[in-house]
Amino acid sequence: MNFIDKNVSVEQAIILLAKKGVQVNEKEAKIILELLYLVSKSYNKPKEEKILEP
Repeated sequence: MNFIDKNVSVEQAIILLAKKGVQVNEKEAKIILELLYLVSKSYNKPKEEKILEP
């Protein structure tokens, strides 16, 4: 998975998670970031308007 606009590095993710008591390695942090970017990408899609016919 390749995201052009990645704003959080793997190292930053590890530090942020550690502050909350979650210990992860680089591989796990990368997977978490990819999941979050994927969720973010799908969440920002505009919803299709449903047209009700009389």
